[in-house]
Amino acid sequence: MMCSFDDLTPDKVIKCAEDSLGFRFSGYLHPLPSYINRVYEIESSLGERYIIKFYRPGRWSLDAILDEHDFILDCYEAEIPVVPPLKLIGDGTISEIDGIYFGIFNKRSGRLIEIKNDEEWIRLGAIIGRMHQVGNVYDAENRVVLHPSYSTKDDIAFLIDNNLIPEPYLSRFLTITNKIMEIITPLFANVPLQRIHGDCHAGNILEREKDGLMLIDFDDMVTGPKIHDLWLLLPGYIEDCRLEMDLLIEGYTQFSHFNNSDLKLIEPLRVMRMIYFTSWCGSQIDDLKFRHNFPEWGTPGFWEQEINDLETQLKVIIDTLDSDKIT
Repeated sequence: MMCSFDDLTPDKVIKCAEDSLGFRFSGYLHPLPSYINRVYEIESSLGERYIIKFYRPGRWSLDAILDEHDFILDCYEAEIPVVPPLKLIGDGTISEIDGIYFGIFNKRSGRLIEIKNDEEWIRLGAIIGRMHQVGNVYDAENRVVLHPSYSTKDDIAFLIDNNLIPEPYLSRFLTITNKIMEIITPLFANVPLQRIHGDCHAGNILEREKDGLMLIDFDDMVTGPKIHDLWLLLPGYIEDCRLEMDLLIEGYTQFSHFNNSDLKLIEPLRVMRMIYFTSWCGSQIDDLKFRHNFPEWGTPGFWEQEINDLETQLKVIIDTLDSDKIT
């Protein structure tokens, strides 16, 4: 019988760590913020801190989680600062309790990056270029493919098939998403896809005194276009952030090839992320923690704003494609 996250008592979490690593832990257990998974900081009897991460049941298959761990380990072997999963008893990096998979990591602290000058933008581009050089070596056959015809199509279908859009808004939602798909899908033709971080915003890059920049939280890794790991760092629309993008590319191309034509994917990827987040929220509506954090989700006011935002972003996409601002 598969248990829920509610069954992960402190004693059970500590026992998972002890049985998986083979040594004793103290009673210290501190929950860390995560809307999707359950993540805890724990402490060994010798005072060493670890992170134990329980993956939400049904979200990823075991093979998909192993794809994530393999990517992190590949980066680690290439001396890219990441936090690799620990090898557990049984010679793997994943264990499970009552149908919930989990992994354990050393705790690594750092401060969030503060981008204050051109050199820091270049450093960001360089570490992403290094990561993509590694990501291109192997495939991730069990991860989401970030492409309108795959991931976005599935996200839209999930919202519709589960009757999550109230009838007064369904027609408008179908109209705007059909227009979006019609315009953006051809832009992805012949764009190379590979392993990427998938959620490479500033909150997932730490600055460490000895290691420099460190990439964390590969939970949303996908097979997708490389530009996705760059645009998430921008402070605004691409047409307003050409200096920052040029600096990112300067650092990036020290390690990986960059195709300037991929810049046209930035605003389409933004709308795809908007649709993805709405779909993800829809999959969480029965979770009490989610309902507490997103009490307005699914209300008429929510859908009115959501559709307005999609319509606005479509206009941005059309305007950007019609201009010379991304060439």
